[in-house]
Amino acid sequence: MPRSRSQHAQEDTFPDPRIDDLIPSAALPLGEVEIAGVNLGPHNSALPRVVIGSYTASLIMCRPGRIAFRVPEQATTALVEVRSPDGVSNATPLRVARELSDGLHPVTSPAVSRSGMVYVTISGQRGKQTPVSVVRVSPDGRGTPFVTGILNATGLAFSPEGDLYVTSRAEGNVYRIDGSGEPTLYAEGMGIATGAVFDRDGNLYVGDRSGTIFKIDPQRRIFVYATLEPSVSAYHLAMDADGTLFVTGPTLCSNDAIWAIDSHGNARPWFRGLGRPQGLALSKDGDIYLAACLQGRRGLVRVTPQGEASLVLSGNNIVGVAFSPLGTTILATSEAVYDVDLDVEGLTLF
Repeated sequence: MPRSRSQHAQEDTFPDPRIDDLIPSAALPLGEVEIAGVNLGPHNSALPRVVIGSYTASLIMCRPGRIAFRVPEQATTALVEVRSPDGVSNATPLRVARELSDGLHPVTSPAVSRSGMVYVTISGQRGKQTPVSVVRVSPDGRGTPFVTGILNATGLAFSPEGDLYVTSRAEGNVYRIDGSGEPTLYAEGMGIATGAVFDRDGNLYVGDRSGTIFKIDPQRRIFVYATLEPSVSAYHLAMDADGTLFVTGPTLCSNDAIWAIDSHGNARPWFRGLGRPQGLALSKDGDIYLAACLQGRRGLVRVTPQGEASLVLSGNNIVGVAFSPLGTTILATSEAVYDVDLDVEGLTLF
């Protein structure tokens, strides 16, 4: 017996799609995000639409329980919906990082002052001088040249007194920067000087990517603090409240580690399982946030003190992270600097 039109319509109708989770729930523009849910599609070979605010995302993969999509370049923080021919899903928030300034070339984490000003490098190719070494970016995104004359400016760190220090990976020098942006030589002979960080006693640690972590005390005496496997690009440093120094340095291995170095200079792998780990920062809760690849997905990774790792923000070309006293997370890519509210409070040592 032939079926009626109403029977056809009933059979071709699907339940409304439902979003259960976004993985991760934050991204850079053009970052890849997955939706976990039910009834997502496709429906009768018709693909659903993923809408972020007023922008439609491009789909990477679509299954009934999972959709992967790329965040549109113009998108901002907004609600995500899945729209199928039969209905519209619930709306779920996605935090999209806001570009503060571009035309930069950071190779590690930016530095953020107590007033929330962001300092980031234009590092340039090795041995090639750039017109500006360090740019200062205000919280509203206004970038102004701040430091000139440092060849391949790389690592940035604030001292307990609030002075900015910059490493030169080409010269092996460390410079102290005054309030007007004028550099003064502070230490030399640091090899390929990359990452830098201060402890609360005023000791400066500098990573020579060829395999050495140097310690420079307040009297400018230089010590070899620890030795590690050389990095193919840079060492990245962060310090916790107990004086443990955390270091990343990407190698040719796809199972790289976060290293923990105690106050006696003893190094151990604190967490392993990352691809190309780069700039890192510590939260007040003791979590480490770092730019890395985790299980094939690139972005900002959180590692808890219990060793649980998760991707908290999706994005390509992230080289560093810092926490602003204004409550936002600052991200540096190889060309730009962004901010995003991840509800994370950074660790403050001084």
